[in-house]
Amino acid sequence: MSRGMGARRDSVAASSAAASIKRRLGARSLVMVGLMGCGKSSVGRRLATRLDVPFLDADDEIERSAQKTIPEIFADHGEACFRDGERRVIRRLLSSGPQVLATGGGAYMNPETRAAIRASGIAIWLKAELPVLMRRVMKRDNRPLLKVDDPEGVMRRLMETRYPVYAEADLLVESRDVPHDVIVDDILAMLEDHPLLVGSAGLGTV
Repeated sequence: MSRGMGARRDSVAASSAAASIKRRLGARSLVMVGLMGCGKSSVGRRLATRLDVPFLDADDEIERSAQKTIPEIFADHGEACFRDGERRVIRRLLSSGPQVLATGGGAYMNPETRAAIRASGIAIWLKAELPVLMRRVMKRDNRPLLKVDDPEGVMRRLMETRYPVYAEADLLVESRDVPHDVIVDDILAMLEDHPLLVGSAGLGTV
């Protein structure tokens, strides 16, 4: 068999597997969780493309709803107000699956949001080590929580408090410095045999 034929066969098999996952997902959402910089949006967009479902970014929806940027919401109203709006927006978005939904780093810390995701979706934690996160987040100046003298210290503390909660997610995928499509392949391989999808063709929420 030629290399070209092998590649086409692999592509067909991958497309068939993705179609099967989408079918068994039903009306549920795949919800990307993790710290800022772990790749929720970048990986989520590619995952949505592979599954042929919509991609939504909760932060974008929050900004659209508030008609302000997230840094402006933090500055004008404080973090507590932002978190309340975030909780309400995510609950609303979860009603429109199937989709891939990227959430902000603090969203999954809210017990009500975790319960809503558990009821209507599958949570995927993109776990990254500190050096990977710092390389990524310092490229952009739109992280309100990192506008301090010691952003690495902030990230360390966030990892200490949030990682035990992120561990409640249904899937854990290592986010690392490889092409995003490699991470997508990891996710699809896990979903293919995941207990929440096995034998669940046609189901909606769980």
